[in-house]
Amino acid sequence: MRHALLASLILAALPSFAAAQAFDSAALADAAKLRTQADSDSGAYGLVESLTTEVGPRMAGSPAFDRAVEWAQGKFKSLGYDRVYLEPVTYPVWRRGHERAEVLGPFPQRLIITALGGSVGTGGKPLDAEVVEFATLDALKAAPDGSLKGKIAYISNRMERFKDGHGYGPAVAARGGGANEASKKGAVAVVIRSIGTDSDRMPHTGMMRYAEGVAKIPAAALSNPDADLLSNMIRRGKPVKIRLDIDAGLDGQKSTYNVIGEIRGRELPDEVVVIGGHLDSWDLGTGAIDDGAGVAITMAAGALIGKLDRAPRRTIRVIAFANEEQGLFGGRAYAQAHAAQVDAHQVGAESDFGAGRIYAFSAGVDPAARATVDEIAKQLQPLGIEYRVDKGGAGPDIGPMAKLGMPWAQLAQDGTDYFDYHHTANDTLDKIEPKAMDQQAAAYAVFAYLSAESAADFGRSPNGEGQE
Repeated sequence: MRHALLASLILAALPSFAAAQAFDSAALADAAKLRTQADSDSGAYGLVESLTTEVGPRMAGSPAFDRAVEWAQGKFKSLGYDRVYLEPVTYPVWRRGHERAEVLGPFPQRLIITALGGSVGTGGKPLDAEVVEFATLDALKAAPDGSLKGKIAYISNRMERFKDGHGYGPAVAARGGGANEASKKGAVAVVIRSIGTDSDRMPHTGMMRYAEGVAKIPAAALSNPDADLLSNMIRRGKPVKIRLDIDAGLDGQKSTYNVIGEIRGRELPDEVVVIGGHLDSWDLGTGAIDDGAGVAITMAAGALIGKLDRAPRRTIRVIAFANEEQGLFGGRAYAQAHAAQVDAHQVGAESDFGAGRIYAFSAGVDPAARATVDEIAKQLQPLGIEYRVDKGGAGPDIGPMAKLGMPWAQLAQDGTDYFDYHHTANDTLDKIEPKAMDQQAAAYAVFAYLSAESAADFGRSPNGEGQE
């Protein structure tokens, strides 16, 4: 009995023993140093202030995005990264011109809209038609074929607010597929309630896509108050006619770049820990929370690691991805270029959910590396970050690599108010709290450093999951 009890105690202690062996005392001391230093002054807020002030909106394909590439190169170099380089990314260029809308009758008023990314225009002249409201995309799908001939479909579903943003998925289907479903029913255009949780008169843009073989019709989003206004008019029982005047469309292709900075590893420089955010933004605001914050957080985290007396065992690779907004082009290009090096990627994590504090940590790694991840989670706890086992998923731009098997981690940000500003003119620097940026940079620095320093290999993602 005594021997059996001793054996059981030894077995129970093995996971903690393995975790202790994953990091030596010097590594844990460096992690504590990073946590304390970054949480007091990480430099992340200064980076996002610089990006939004000196570059501002940086829609993919625009001259401003070219300036953002130059900005990112310059910042990586000034922050002391060991290696700074570019990798090409090619994509179609979408152009926004003007966009106007108004109710012609029975209650003439102006409407505040924005064209959805990828939309065609109204053909160089205003489009006048009666509006038919649908509560959801599914309701539009259920409409009889041909029932919307010559009319404008209006989808009025409202997004719900949650800390983790899970109301976005059910609501955003209207944006992505509304034009296709409306066109199939004979509609000449579609308007949707903005995919957002605010009550500001600022519409939310975002990408939509046309299906093969379906006639392309203009697609736009109404601000939430304007959607309420239009619904109120329709409820009065009289036909409501609106005018849309949109100039938008595709304008060739362009090649730009993912911008990459590296802190080189001391023992395994060809093995990498990837962190980053996307450098592009929509054109309405200055892209502070989406995703200037993510670029600044991860750039600052890597720079702090680079200032340690001892470089990490593996390389820290920070990526400012190109054109996430219009189709994950930067993430897909990176995965295509590095598909043969999946096993050299220890783990990847992306900051692309605003500037709210990180409240939870999770990871998708090989089960054999679980004890090491447990220890990383323990080192994140002083920052107020809980550990969620078997939760979460990879970020958008690292999703393509995660699908190839790269392990991933999620440092979940508080997104309670994220969709108040997402893809709007209200996405500006004043929405960011500097101390929240420090907490996030501290978390990314600790996570990336310990992941790179670990004696354990994280293997392959057990399920190959990514989020897009």
